[in-house]
Amino acid sequence: MYPLSSPGTRCLAKLSSVKVPTLQVYASGPRRLYYRRSGLEAGAPPIVLIHGLSGSRRWWRSNLPALERLGTVYVVELVGFGSVRRRQRALSMKDAAALVSEWMDHLNLQGAALIGHSMGGQIALRVAALQPQRVSRLVLAAASGLLHRAWWQVAVLLPQGKLNFVPTILADGARAGLPNLVRSSRDLLQDDVTGLLPQIMQPTLVIWGEHDVLLPPDLGRALSAGIARSRWVLLQGAGHVLMVDAPEAFNREVTAFLGKSVRKESAQKEAALNESASA
Repeated sequence: MYPLSSPGTRCLAKLSSVKVPTLQVYASGPRRLYYRRSGLEAGAPPIVLIHGLSGSRRWWRSNLPALERLGTVYVVELVGFGSVRRRQRALSMKDAAALVSEWMDHLNLQGAALIGHSMGGQIALRVAALQPQRVSRLVLAAASGLLHRAWWQVAVLLPQGKLNFVPTILADGARAGLPNLVRSSRDLLQDDVTGLLPQIMQPTLVIWGEHDVLLPPDLGRALSAGIARSRWVLLQGAGHVLMVDAPEAFNREVTAFLGKSVRKESAQKEAALNESASA
C-alpha cells in the first residue's frame, strides 16, 4: 500500500481526475442508440461521428483530440455494433439513418457536422438528406453507397489496415456477430445512393485513402462529382481506414474544412450581438 505522499498515490490521483465521457443511450422502442459526448460545451457546434461496418468508437481515438477543440463531439455507436456487446439486430441503412435523425431531433442538434466512415458515410448521407435544417456540413470518409460487389467480398476485404489496428477490427466484428455483418453488408450493397446525391446541398468533404482496396478511389471521385458543393481529397499512403492509417493528414483536412464553418458561425453570432447592442 502506498503512503499518502508517494509518487504512486499522486499518479493514481491524477488518473482519477481524467474525465471519461459517459456512455449515454437513446431509446426508440426496442432499439438502443449509444453515444458519448466530449469536447467543448456551452453552445459549441455539434460534430457527430458515425463509424462503419464492424466499427465502434475506438476507430476515432486518433481523431477525437483534434475535433474536440472545434466543438461538442458526439461519437455514435450504431445499433448492432459498437465497443460493448448488446445483442441488437443491425438496422438497414435507411432505418439506421432514420434513427440517427430521430436522435438528433431528441437532442435538438443544430448546425451539426456529420463525419461518417464507410457504411457510416452512407448513413450520414441519408441523414443529411432527411435533416437539411440540422446538418450544416458533411465529411464522407471512404463512404459506401456506390459499391457493387458480392457481400462476401466485402467481408473478406474488411480486415485491412495497420497491423496494430487489425485486432480492433476483428474484435469489433466478433462483438457485432456474423449475422449482423452479413445483414449490413447485403443491405449497404443494395442501397445505391446515386439518386440521393443531387439532394445534398451542404458543403461536403469527400476524403479517401489512395490504397483503399475495399472502396477504390474512383468510387470516391464519382461520389464527389455527384454532390454540388463537394471537395475531393485523396490521402497518400492510406487505405480504407484512413483516419487510423493517416491520422495527422486526416485531422488536418477535416479540421480545416470544419474550421471554416466554425469561424463563419462565430462571425455571424458576433454580428448579431453587435446589431442587437446598437439597436
